[in-house]
Formats: sequence, structure tokens, C-alpha cells
Amino acid sequence: MSEPQTLYLGSGNDGAVELRLHMANRHGLIAGATGTGKTVTLQVLAEHFSRTGVPVFMADVKGDLSGLAKPGVSNDKIDKRLKDLQLKDWSAHPCPVVFWDLYGDHGHPIRATISDMGPLLLANLLELNDTQEGVLYACFKIADDQGLLLLDLKDLRALLSHVADNAKSYQKDYGNLSSTSVAAIQRSLLVLEQQGADKFFGEPALKLADLMQVDFSGNGVVSVLDATQLLPKPRLYATFLLWLLSELFEQLPEVGDVDKPKLVFFFDEAHLLFDNAPKALIEKIEQVVRLIRSKGVGVYFISQSPLDIPEDVLGQLGHRVQHALRAFTPKDQKAVKAAAQTFRARKGFDVEAAITELGTGEALASVLDEKGSPTPVARILVRPPESRIGPLIEAERTEHLARSPLKGRYDQVVDRESAYELLKQRGEKAAAAAEQQKAAASPAKRGREPESVVEAMAKSAARAIGSQIGRQIVRGVLGSLLGSSSRRR
Repeated sequence: MSEPQTLYLGSGNDGAVELRLHMANRHGLIAGATGTGKTVTLQVLAEHFSRTGVPVFMADVKGDLSGLAKPGVSNDKIDKRLKDLQLKDWSAHPCPVVFWDLYGDHGHPIRATISDMGPLLLANLLELNDTQEGVLYACFKIADDQGLLLLDLKDLRALLSHVADNAKSYQKDYGNLSSTSVAAIQRSLLVLEQQGADKFFGEPALKLADLMQVDFSGNGVVSVLDATQLLPKPRLYATFLLWLLSELFEQLPEVGDVDKPKLVFFFDEAHLLFDNAPKALIEKIEQVVRLIRSKGVGVYFISQSPLDIPEDVLGQLGHRVQHALRAFTPKDQKAVKAAAQTFRARKGFDVEAAITELGTGEALASVLDEKGSPTPVARILVRPPESRIGPLIEAERTEHLARSPLKGRYDQVVDRESAYELLKQRGEKAAAAAEQQKAAASPAKRGREPESVVEAMAKSAARAIGSQIGRQIVRGVLGSLLGSSSRRR
């Protein structure tokens, strides 16, 4: 039986550190202060995974990772690092890269339906309180029960208006649906639209298979999401990545132990996922991270300190690469101590002191051994990447997109019949029926008659339409875990 394939991270006085490919779905953490080398470590890992046929998804929050698409260029620093590591097999190589962008400016557009997002994630994105979140759940259930597809923000607006106008008729089956709460949700949707999130909701929705490709040479394709416009909108950034992670969990089959991951998912600026997130959402994140390993997906969090990650999640991250941290304040010192405690000790090695002494491109590393146990901490020089360090210029990115195998697949928005159109049709039918009823009424009747049920429905539907279009009620995994119904496509 052949030896399991390994990914060489770097070397130091205690030898080389190599990540075993069949252990790569046990998740990992790359941590360190700004400017200490986290991005280069991320780039090295992405290259290694790609070379071994493992697709990669990563968010590029600073714009630096687009250089993966071009071969690296040797310079004095790289030559010195190669000499220090005694690496003789380094050569400049690009990776097969596909660029994505929620806004469609610097990559292929990524879209999801409102139904795919589900009420839990959407409530977090809209920063709803408990009462408003309950109303949103009820609205999703009403849409399910009435076969109203929720695809984009127009559909959701139409549904909310419809529910507000018919709250009394729904109260018996769905509870109190406060018009104040509905109005608050509508206002939050306006804010979301102003941030450009309306471009994210709709069809054609992203096909996960497009993130899990290999090229004709057998290299895993690296999907790079341009997140430079998302970082100032941390909730949208975190919610999108969590939605994507949950979709992978829900749609991929169980595979158990595998020779190599089916996909590696890098989550940069990971603290944004957990900052101000409600307890229920954090519990679901922990559950997805724990279970997605069995789907063959490895998740690697990138953040400044291990303290940014909840303990229950941190405990599931078997591979650790820690770059330098500073210890200028009591808070800094606490972070250094916490980082040191995450490593398996090595006799005679002061981990806390080493963390504050590391230079740029140096790291403390520990990976899982053949039995799944963490190796003792080692201080290493990280190997240099073989692709370009730094971003592509705009002309290079444009040329790359023009040659993309996905060119044209997601560019054109598709607008099929959904909640908006269905509610509009109901309104038109109700209005026509109301006119017929009025015409048939006795002309002898005087005074203003009470508004009929049909007329009320007509007005309600008309108001419900006042905005937009839509799609199908589909529950994302986080909704599923809370007990939602099965998907309908």
C-alpha cells in the first residue's frame, strides 16, 4: 500500500511539517497578526491542494489572492527562502482559477434564492429581533403552504405586504403577525438593497458542481471570491459564506474517510462569522462544521487570534498554523497564551515566547499524524508559493474572465414565475370578481356597502405586488436543522 500523499508546509530545526492529504478534511486554523504571513500560508496551501486534484474555494478580502492565476516570479527573498529550506523542486506555476463576485464586477455573479437562504440566515442578515424573526418564519411557512416561490427580494416584499394585509385571517394558523414587525422587516430589506444585496438574490442560482471542478490536467480548480466590496458589509460577507457552507453540507452525500477532500473551503476574516451572531446561529455553525467533515469538505478558518473562534469550533480544528502575535497589552497577552495552549507541547520549547518572536513568513505548526493525533508544535519557515504573490492587474483579470469556462453561464438574470407574479394574478382575478359582484348588485342599494372579502383580497394582492418578483420556497440546511420541510425544486 502506498504512503499517503502529503503537503509540505515548511521546515525548521525540528524537521519538516507535512499535512497528510487524507487528514485534510479534519479542518484547520491559520492565525496571526496583520502582516505576519497568513495570506502567503493560505496561498501555499491552496496551491498544494490544487496540485493534488482538490478543488478549493476561498474569499479574497484584500485582493491579493488573484495572483494564484499567474506563475510566480523568483526574487532575492524567495531565493533565500529556498536556500534556507534546501528546496530544489520549486518552479513557477499558476493554478487554474475561476473568479467570482457577488456583484458581478470582478468575477462571475453568484446568486442564491431567498428560499435557499432560509429564514434563520436571512434573519441574521437583516439583524432582526426575536419577534421579527418569528414573523419571518411564519411568512416562509405561509409561502410554503400556498406554493409561493421566493426567489428574490421582490418576492419577499410581495409576500410581506400580503401577510400584513391579511394578518387577521392568518392569525389562527400562524399566530400573531404584527404589522409593526412586518414593517420593520421591510425597512431592513431596504437597507439590504442599498448595500447591493439584491444582486445576490435570484436566478440562475449557483451550482455547487461549478465549485468542485478539476482541469484537464487533473488539478483542482481554485474558486476565488472577490470580497473586497463585501468586507465593509461584514454581515453580508459572513452570511453568504455560511450559506455556501450549509449548502455544501445539505447537498453533498456522505463519504466517510477519503483519500483526499472533495473540496477545501477557506474562511478568511473568520471572526466576522461569530461577531454578534445569536446563540442559535452559532450552535448551527458548530453543528455544520462538525458534520461536514463526513461530506469530504475541509474548512480552514483564517483569523488574527484563536480567541476569535468559539471553543466548540476551535476544538474541531486539527491543523494549526500560528504566525506571530504581539503582546503589548493585557488583551494581547491573553491571546498569546490562548494560542500557545492550542498546541501539543514539545519538551524544552517555550511556545508563548516563540509566538511573539516569529518573523514574517515564520510560523508555529502542528498537523494531525497518521492516527489523527496532533503532532508536537514545530517552528518552521513556510515554503514560498509557486504562483504570483500579489494581485492581478485589471487587464489580466479581464483577460482571464474572457477565457473562463463558465463565461456566460451566470451573466443573464432569469426571472420565472414566483410569488410576485402569483400574487399579482390573484389580485387581478379578485379585482375582476369584485367588479362583477358590484355590477350585479341592486342599483337600489344606497350608501356605502361594507367591503367584501373579494374586494379586500384584491386590494391586498395589489399592495403585495407593489415591488418585485420571485422564486421557490427551499429551505437551506440551517433551516432544515430546525425542522423545516423538504425541498421542492
